[in-house]
Amino acid sequence: MKYVLIFLLGLSHLNSQGQATTTEFDGHKWEAPYHLPTPKDWGIERFLIPISFAPSISYKGVEDIRFAPGWANSKTEEYWTYAFLWYLEGKLNMDEQVIAGNLKAYYTGLFNINTDSARRAAVKIIPVTTSFKKTATATGDLETYTGVIEMMDYMQLKPVTLNCKAHLRYCSDIDKTIVFYELSPQPFAHTNWASLDQLWTGFACKKI
Repeated sequence: MKYVLIFLLGLSHLNSQGQATTTEFDGHKWEAPYHLPTPKDWGIERFLIPISFAPSISYKGVEDIRFAPGWANSKTEEYWTYAFLWYLEGKLNMDEQVIAGNLKAYYTGLFNINTDSARRAAVKIIPVTTSFKKTATATGDLETYTGVIEMMDYMQLKPVTLNCKAHLRYCSDIDKTIVFYELSPQPFAHTNWASLDQLWTGFACKKI
């Protein structure tokens, strides 16, 4: 379990076409209708959107996460290196302000759900801040953004800065918007980013 307190069971389930049904959502059993690679030794988690810890993000869909092997190990260069995909219903418009606002809400909620009041009282909490800008559009993207997320690392209870790439794509055949986030505290020139980029390069709107 990577996100210590996240519940992976939802009140609805998305079938292979991404439509909700009345059964519970099981992220381990859900078969994604798209293709997103899973490198050897990388972890996976999936849960429903709207996100329980960030209800102000009002999209509908699924979040699909890929954790680098050293994601939770602060002694490795892969610490906090991971990526997550949002598989969202319909064609959605986003820009740098929307992406920054969504991730501010996301990481604020993520910190809160993974810490209790006693742990939060023991340290000086810094608020989450996010800043994004449009960059050169990657192949296949509608738009591509880079930015930074400054927040509290809930595992060590100290500040951390995550560099981030955000890719926006529309899969017209299935009427789904895809947002793919790559994240690492390491600078963009670090080898971690080659692994993260390969995840997105290997993405396909339909299952291979």
